[in-house]
Amino acid sequence: MSFSDPIADMLTRIRNAQAMGKASVEMPASKVKLNIAELLKAEGYIEDVVALEQSPGKRSMSVKLKYHLGRPVIEKLERISTPGLRRYRGSDSLPKVLGGLGIAIVSTSKGLMTDAKARAAGLGGEVICLVA
Repeated sequence: MSFSDPIADMLTRIRNAQAMGKASVEMPASKVKLNIAELLKAEGYIEDVVALEQSPGKRSMSVKLKYHLGRPVIEKLERISTPGLRRYRGSDSLPKVLGGLGIAIVSTSKGLMTDAKARAAGLGGEVICLVA
């Protein structure tokens, strides 16, 4: 299968797995998707992420989902910048998700980071997605 937007596919797989109450979800891996998953783990939105090598050149990853009192920790997972419409913001106009309770994942010149870290570093960039 080929997808025109692998990051949107990743976010949809996580949303769908949480809606079904699954413990984990597998998907094809890439450096960017692994970095996004690591950020979600560091911010406490997912339990763990494991990169798997299926065969030479074929990588996948398993994301262990996190629940609190039977409800998914991630309530909102929204793709902002798409391949057809890239959305860039300066450090002063990065979105604040739920007044700072959620995060925006931003692709900066120093790599992927949360909106708060990008703002603190004075960096703008492409707004990948919002998580709350």
